[in-house]
Amino acid sequence: MKKTLFILSIFLLNSSLVNSQNKPMKLQTPPYLTTGDTIAIVAPAGILKNKEAVIARAKKLAESWGLKVVYGKHMFKKAHHFAGTDEERCQDFQNALDNPNIKAVWSARGGYGSVRILDKLDFTEFKKSPKWIIGYSDITAFHNHIHNLGIETLHAMMGSSMQDPQGDIPHTIASFKKALFGKELEYKIKSSKYNRVGEVSGELIGGNIAILASMLGSESQISTDGKILFIEEIGEYKYSIDRMLQSLKRAGYFTKVKAVIVGGMTKVKKNTTPWGSSIEQLVLDVIPKDIPVLFDFPAGHDKDNRALIMGRSVQLSINNKQSTVVF
Repeated sequence: MKKTLFILSIFLLNSSLVNSQNKPMKLQTPPYLTTGDTIAIVAPAGILKNKEAVIARAKKLAESWGLKVVYGKHMFKKAHHFAGTDEERCQDFQNALDNPNIKAVWSARGGYGSVRILDKLDFTEFKKSPKWIIGYSDITAFHNHIHNLGIETLHAMMGSSMQDPQGDIPHTIASFKKALFGKELEYKIKSSKYNRVGEVSGELIGGNIAILASMLGSESQISTDGKILFIEEIGEYKYSIDRMLQSLKRAGYFTKVKAVIVGGMTKVKKNTTPWGSSIEQLVLDVIPKDIPVLFDFPAGHDKDNRALIMGRSVQLSINNKQSTVVF
């Protein structure tokens, strides 16, 4: 009898886990920022070589919005490719997660390295009192992992984005500020000839393609069922992008997805053997023909990098003239 009850309890537990993954649930929204709040700038990934002045400009920008800014203790450390050792980067991020006075954690830059500290972090206090985790590119690792904790995150500019003059990135800065302070986000996008038209609503997820692919098979892999997937990439060959998208496809990413938003496909490398089609057609060849697709969304590794609230439901309208994304 005890053995039967044990087996039944395991079955029910597994069933509840499956249902929780397939059933859409509203994610928790961290408190929006207000004047006087403190944010921490930390470097969870790549080295900040000669970036002190750039990060100082990011600090000044946040302060101009009435925020207080603190730096991670080890942010400017150098450990070969990384901004300090795994332990040092983890310590800075953990301190920012646990400190109740810090209301947002702003990544100084991406590069590579977030996944190396992901499993070292304790999200216990963070789950009790969520705060905004901000960044893009390599920070997709955090967006995915925290999505599975049931909390929204912010795909937006990083401290290193201030290497560009403010006048060159007005929409990047303005949309980041709006998202951070809880203002409405609505984007109108000139439609690409490659678009697949459609109108859908759903939870927005995703990020950098390489990082999404690297999350496969781990507890940080996200379910795309009934959701809208955003993707972007930089510095890859077309065959490499295709390989990663094919991996996502084989893992079921495009089986029940509602729509796909394609951001910047930046600095695509030229291979000695021509791929034979545009990057847009490459994407369309992977995604089932009944799935709406929006191209040329201004987010990713370009100067125009609009803020996206990951985990938030959006209304997506794709047509042949102008498309809209409304949060």
